[in-house]
Amino acid sequence: MIKNIKRNIDNKDWKEKNKIYLKELQNFFDKADNIEDSNLKQKIIGQMLKCDDILTKIAESRFEEFYKLGYKNAKKE
Repeated sequence: MIKNIKRNIDNKDWKEKNKIYLKELQNFFDKADNIEDSNLKQKIIGQMLKCDDILTKIAESRFEEFYKLGYKNAKKE
């Protein structure tokens, strides 16, 4: 079961194939490209990527919680 959870969580299709997410990410990078100060641009992009990473980890943690809860509830029935 745990291997199954990890394999599903490690699969980033839920994020990397989401057209709305990808559109908004591209929109962000297009706007960031217009920042002339390269140091500021790198800091802004770096900070956004840190936030994205944290949000991804939160989502994956929630996926795992709900998967385990569903598995546990299914075993009861």
